[in-house]
Amino acid sequence: MQIAIIGGGAAGFFAAITCAELNPACRITIFERGKNVLEKVRVSGGGRCNVTHACFDARELVKHYPRGSRELLGPFMQFGPEQTVEWFAQRGVPLKTEADGRMFPVTDDSLTIVRCLQRAAHQAGVQVHTSARVERFAPMPDGPWQVWVAGQQRPLVFEKIMVAAGSNAAAWETLRSLGHDIVEPVPSLFTFNTKDTRLRDLSGVSVPNATLSIPGTKLSADGPLLVTHWGLSGPGILRLSAWGARDLHRVAYRFPLQVNFLGNINAERAAEALKEVKVEQGKKLVAAHAQFGLPLRLWQNLTLAASIPEAQRWADMDKKNSAALVGQLTAAVFLIAGKSTFKEEFVTAGGVSLKELNFRTFESKICPGLFLAGEVLDIDAITGGFNFQAAWTGGWLAGRAMASLNASALP
Repeated sequence: MQIAIIGGGAAGFFAAITCAELNPACRITIFERGKNVLEKVRVSGGGRCNVTHACFDARELVKHYPRGSRELLGPFMQFGPEQTVEWFAQRGVPLKTEADGRMFPVTDDSLTIVRCLQRAAHQAGVQVHTSARVERFAPMPDGPWQVWVAGQQRPLVFEKIMVAAGSNAAAWETLRSLGHDIVEPVPSLFTFNTKDTRLRDLSGVSVPNATLSIPGTKLSADGPLLVTHWGLSGPGILRLSAWGARDLHRVAYRFPLQVNFLGNINAERAAEALKEVKVEQGKKLVAAHAQFGLPLRLWQNLTLAASIPEAQRWADMDKKNSAALVGQLTAAVFLIAGKSTFKEEFVTAGGVSLKELNFRTFESKICPGLFLAGEVLDIDAITGGFNFQAAWTGGWLAGRAMASLNASALP
């Protein structure tokens, strides 16, 4: 049985390996348009590869997916992070868990994951063609699929095909021509651009836990916040960008962002704490002594924004000074005027409508014999290994289904 997989990324490789190991009679070919396979795996996690997340309860796991949470519950119960950890361990690649739940190979090297997948594919007999751009694909009247590869004079014929080409506009266009509804893709994980003077010269400064919200909306998130030379980044910002992907796209990434640098400490509690500081540290300069564990440079910029003179001592703080400082600490509003891609990890919200997929097999409901997984689907997650987990899960279920002569009969 000849099977074509379009896309040499995480989902494509996982599907190919799963299918080939379950049914050695399958002849599987991966077509990758780039010069190298598994490029996102290689660059992810700063070159360490955030393989998955130590969230082993499927009902909790789906809460990290702005799009796809309902549909992924069943698949995660069959193949979730626990199974992912076991899969790599069986192939000689143990994973470790960091304090925030992210899981990496113990080598801290993404090439460990890349080589593991390449080795498993090779051992299973999977053929891999790089610089092989699939121009289009279409079903034949009697069931098989024709695949046109750039440079090939004639189309190749396969019994089944899988599209795991990521956020590929050409693949989406072909799928649309076959009757699929494509949800317009927009960026999902991105950082916020702002030239606010309160962040001047603070690049590299971080806050361990901030609460972020967009006034006038229900969008909010919390987590570590990082100041960059172009604005704001960090897990908290990325969570907000994922949940607000479509709303923020509609306003051209121009919106107010409210930041509580103290996280779960609200204005009332902050004001009470500052009263105590005024009593206990009255002779000290306000700007010179950061409170609440904030970095000194950030504290100094916020006191300046609150119009507190550098020479002012805590004992001389009046109600107006204190209220202004509390406002800067717990409800600072920054005008966002654009976005930037988060490192090399470009993720989109959008793709094939989830209504058109059988999530038991990841087979199209529109085109029998066509399987879909990874970013080609309208599924995305916050940062932390969750996007890769969706790819492993989709690839595993699709590979298992393709290995069967009758995928729809699988339990």
